[in-house]
Amino acid sequence: MDSQKSICILLLVLSTIAILACLVIDFQAWIVYTVAIFGIPLWILSLGLLTMAKPKPEDVEERVKEPFTGY
Repeated sequence: MDSQKSICILLLVLSTIAILACLVIDFQAWIVYTVAIFGIPLWILSLGLLTMAKPKPEDVEERVKEPFTGY
């Protein structure tokens, strides 16, 4: 789990740098489109994976039996 967290942090930092670079530096259009297509969703995904709710120790067994409690 620790390696997943470090990979998410690395992807978050890289995509943030790419997005900020496109805002500050005047790149060609295809570079900006590539960052928009891949960088922004990657930023959202890595931020979401980092902030996902972790189960409390007493709720771990319940989440294994019934992982989805929606609606």
